[in-house]
Order: sequence, then structure tokens, then C-alpha cells
Amino acid sequence: MVWTGGCLCGDVQYRAEADPLRAVICHCGMCRRVSGAPFLAFVHFPVEAFTWTKGGPTRYRSSADAERGFCRRCGSTLTMHETVLADRVQVTLGSLDRPQDVRPDDHVWTEEQLPWLRIDDDRPRFPTISTAVPSNALKEET
Repeated sequence: MVWTGGCLCGDVQYRAEADPLRAVICHCGMCRRVSGAPFLAFVHFPVEAFTWTKGGPTRYRSSADAERGFCRRCGSTLTMHETVLADRVQVTLGSLDRPQDVRPDDHVWTEEQLPWLRIDDDRPRFPTISTAVPSNALKEET
């Protein structure tokens, strides 16, 4: 399957020609700050199947081991690039053209989850990082 997406203004667009390796909802404080939202969801695509079709993100080093990508013009949060996951590009689920076709595998950094936030799903939850669970990122057919 081919996956496409991009930023709000359209200056940065991408294409992935492989299905997601996994998808995750992150509750860490850095993801909250970069997105302005109570959590941020990422979809992981193999780096060799991923291309920028228009422009590319500006990167910000948010920690010693990670950079976050965003659109220079509109500010849309687009990517996460982690040293330990160099084999993939993590794009924000909301930047996909069809985010409804992805279902996150799990929740990470739940020890930092906002106390008033309740998400009623059956996805595994991890206090910090996830164990490498098999992906269920593709939405089940109904």
C-alpha cells in the first residue's frame, strides 16, 4: 500500500511505499510540548520505503538521541528521528492523508500521561518505552 501525508500548508509532503512497521501513542512531556496536545501518535515506516515528495522538514534536536521534524512555514509537527530506530522514519499519525487507516499498537511513557486523560482502548500501556511488540498498525477491516 502507498501512504501519503504532509504538513498543514502543503510545503512538505511525503510518501511511504510500505505498510507501517508499527504505530505508537506517546504521552511524554516532550511530545506534549512539541505538539501542543495531550499526547502525540507516531507511525513508523521503513526508511528505505520513505521519500519526501515536496520539501522536507526542518529538524530540531530535542535530546541527545533524537531530532523532531517540522514544517518551517506552518510549524506542523511531522517526524521523530531516533538514533536507536535509524531503520525507520516516524511520522505523526495526524499528518497522514488517511490517519483513520492506522491503529496504534500501544501507549508509551504513560508514567507522564496527564492524570485527567482517559483513553478507552485495549492497547498495551508502558510506563516508559515499549517492548518490541508485533505491530497491529493496520486498521482491521470491518
